[in-house]
Amino acid sequence: MRKSLIALATTTALAAPLALNAQTIPEVAAEAGSFTTLLAAVEAAGLAETLSGEGPFTVFAPTDEAFAALPEGTVEGLLEDTDALTAILTYHVVPGAVMSGDLSDGMTAETVNGAEVTITIGDNVMVNDATVVTPDIEASNGVIHVIDSVIMPPM
Repeated sequence: MRKSLIALATTTALAAPLALNAQTIPEVAAEAGSFTTLLAAVEAAGLAETLSGEGPFTVFAPTDEAFAALPEGTVEGLLEDTDALTAILTYHVVPGAVMSGDLSDGMTAETVNGAEVTITIGDNVMVNDATVVTPDIEASNGVIHVIDSVIMPPM
């Protein structure tokens, strides 16, 4: 049976507030040092203030290496097209704070973009075609799950 990640996020966020880390999602990502491209894109799209807000949010965060794996010129083109950039970035964010232990195979989640991602659990946890390489990095306003590729919303 497929569960909605949104329903789970709502109950999880209410049941377990994230207060262990006083830093916001962008602050945690900046401190990690492997999300410079993501943070530059978030700034360019005007989403930094939102992701620093109250939340909670679950962010599937591609590393710098994930952005570097995109075809040449893609990142530069997206930085010039804020509508497309915003659509892609908001596809990586789910309302609510959902920890990896709350996930089940086949779950779907409506992203801030409005399109859904699918969670697959096998040898690895997958978000669509991206592998979660580091789960459950807590922030004051949500959680980051590091992924190894940039996921693209359906067009």
